[in-house]
Amino acid sequence: MKAVVLDTDDQFRVSELPEPVAGAGEVAIRVSYAGVQYGDVLVRAGHFPIPRPFVPGFEAAGEIVGVGAGVDEARIGEQVTALIGGGGYAEVVTAPTVLAINAAGVGLRDAAGFGWVAPTAYDLVNTVARVRAGDSVLIHAAAGGVGSLAVQFAALAGAERIVGVVGDAGQVDYARGFGYHEVLVREQFPDALGDEKFDVVLDPIGGPTRLENLARLAPHGRIVVYGNIATFEPVTVSANDLLMQGQSLLTYNSNLASRTHPNRLADSAAQAMAMVADGSVRIDVTAEYALADVETAIVTLAEGATLGKSVVRIG
Repeated sequence: MKAVVLDTDDQFRVSELPEPVAGAGEVAIRVSYAGVQYGDVLVRAGHFPIPRPFVPGFEAAGEIVGVGAGVDEARIGEQVTALIGGGGYAEVVTAPTVLAINAAGVGLRDAAGFGWVAPTAYDLVNTVARVRAGDSVLIHAAAGGVGSLAVQFAALAGAERIVGVVGDAGQVDYARGFGYHEVLVREQFPDALGDEKFDVVLDPIGGPTRLENLARLAPHGRIVVYGNIATFEPVTVSANDLLMQGQSLLTYNSNLASRTHPNRLADSAAQAMAMVADGSVRIDVTAEYALADVETAIVTLAEGATLGKSVVRIG
């Protein structure tokens, strides 16, 4: 089969590899599209200690063509999107059966765009921050895959005001199209908000922005940290200061959840998929790349130039 390999010399190459076979508790998927996500950026930059050569790609959509021991053979032929630990940029990939999410009601291109971002956005809003009717919500990286979905989930949860922050002026109108009440460019944050406070802040940025976000929390507010796009430098937070205002600093790690509580993650993914299938939530795939252009897709995401979601056409 054809696959993209990140080799020991840090180069991406389209190579011929043996097709993987589903092991116990796994399914084998003939991949139609693979989603491009931030894990690919981190692997490329060496932040994950993954031995090379390595086939990247952490989300893949296609048809189940084989099952391992303990998996119902009735799943063969099912259209799914899979949350995986690598191997997505290939014609065939294996995945844990619990994390091969039925995508029968969604086209495979959109199913690849669903990937990790949809269950992440769903959990950030509904499971971790627990957005409630009347809440005000601040979402960073508002034009990205998670941000464009989180605003929709927040609106469905009853949020009264949702403000987004994007990287540049060219992303403002795009983000507004998903339902933000106001969208700021990064340079405008936080000054353009005056004294406004928020019940919920979703923060994948880190560094000084994280401190600004904490200063923007309303009493009993919740900030959810789920990434470090700007910097991995730690931020020190006083638990005593949070306690005085009844505030909470929460974190979310979907990769960890896939290993510790896969059934919970799968349930969130199924809930999100149902909302996509019935049209309540929209996935926006804005770019499609060929297998040979995987590196270009990853670099574009790393540079913050990706709107919505990008996918790679495999089959």
